[in-house]
Amino acid sequence: MTNTPSQASSVQMLEVSPEFAGQRIDNFLRNQLKGVPKTLIYRILRKGEVRVNKGRIKPEYKLQAGDLVRVPPLRLAERDEPAPLAQGLLERLEAAIVYEDKALIVLNKPAGIAVHGGSGLSYGVIEALRQLRPDAKELELVHRLDRDTSGLLMVAKKRSMLRHLHQELRGDGVDKRYMALVRGRWETGKKQVSAPLLKNTLRSGERMVEVTDEGKEALTLFRVLRRFGDFATLVEARPVTGRTHQIRVHARHAGHAIAGDIKYGDEDFSREIRELGGKRLFLHAYGLKVPLPDGGELNLEAPVDEVWSQTLGKLVE
Repeated sequence: MTNTPSQASSVQMLEVSPEFAGQRIDNFLRNQLKGVPKTLIYRILRKGEVRVNKGRIKPEYKLQAGDLVRVPPLRLAERDEPAPLAQGLLERLEAAIVYEDKALIVLNKPAGIAVHGGSGLSYGVIEALRQLRPDAKELELVHRLDRDTSGLLMVAKKRSMLRHLHQELRGDGVDKRYMALVRGRWETGKKQVSAPLLKNTLRSGERMVEVTDEGKEALTLFRVLRRFGDFATLVEARPVTGRTHQIRVHARHAGHAIAGDIKYGDEDFSREIRELGGKRLFLHAYGLKVPLPDGGELNLEAPVDEVWSQTLGKLVE
């Protein structure tokens, strides 16, 4: 990318190089305009002040190699760096990294930490990693996990790796396995849930997903791992498609809500699990197989946290 540097009060012209082709303009600007508040970036996009090849574009516009992006003057203090995050959080996420090379980071994300800031949150995993790895200028989330879901999360350090993994995710190259503690006795013969899902956004901004014929095709494969009488079952869930909240909604649709799920769960069941010390959503991305660009394969497993293991230790089989 060619960058015509300027003071904060001057126009910037950014030429898009091939490695940024296909990236949304809003994500591109958030990455390039370090220290500029996200709200300001979306404001100048909404007002049409950002031009691509001299024309107006929408925030979801996908860049092409050679595009010339005009950024209007931004009146900011000379140093407008994001506030440093708490050292304890940074250390916790550093310790959660289970794999890292020159192009990829995979971490065992703790439950309760969002993958990115927004919706009232000033930070998430990606913002923390950008402070932990300041020399990695192209850090981007490869995929997402819900805030309350724990487990393996991929973050690309290079655009080439991001493109490679997105291509594999669109196909069947990436194998993601989850564990979930669900209500009741999941029968061995119930091996899949195929139910179309439709995503709605409420006026509050909260996203809710429902099973409806108007939704997009969705398929999750399930396998019983362990039973706790008729009270609960530990299952493995493998999402074949990648819809929002897919495993959580499919589990409820099958009649077996996930423990601790405040959106789609069963409150009585969740309360009983909480009384055993299980104060979390019992959904964990534990297994990941990823084909690498060099022809190799990354095969990772992530352990559950103490809350999970201690709670299951109190259940009777």
